[in-house]
Amino acid sequence: MPKAKGKGRRQKYSYNLNRKRLYRSARRRAAPRIACSHIRHAWDPTKSVAQNLAEMGLAEDPNKAVPIPKKKLLGMELESNGWEQGKKIVRKPYVVNEMEYEASLPEKKSNTLSRDLIDYVRYMIQNHGENYKEMARDEKNYYQDTPKQIKRKINVYKNFYPDEYKDFIASLKQEKMDVQ
Repeated sequence: MPKAKGKGRRQKYSYNLNRKRLYRSARRRAAPRIACSHIRHAWDPTKSVAQNLAEMGLAEDPNKAVPIPKKKLLGMELESNGWEQGKKIVRKPYVVNEMEYEASLPEKKSNTLSRDLIDYVRYMIQNHGENYKEMARDEKNYYQDTPKQIKRKINVYKNFYPDEYKDFIASLKQEKMDVQ
């Protein structure tokens, strides 16, 4: 069925529509989206954003929180009295303490290799040892990797799984000993 005539054209701008009122009402309805669970639990919806953050000991504006000291014309720095003047009472210090504790925890390594790449590397090492030119000519080299690319993949496998690589090499040596 054909399209209705004139539907593909650009619509004209309506000068009579009051967009300020539309945006203002949409902004009023939207609640702040808080990603951190510590802040979310300590948040008081009856207070403003600035009041909530000040109670938690967090900065609303980072530029005001850590001011850059201005230098005089002669090159001497002004006295930094800004720190003493800007101090506020922190009523919810546990929020900052919990966030600092969470930040101090070590990060888990989430780097893993695909099962296909691991199998590919193990196959190449098992059949060719460290002869990368032979590996490049192998029929299982579907992506036509060059010897340097194969070497790089093997080194990545060594770095990601050092214990597994050592066990694999030890098992290969054991098989050679059994064959002889």
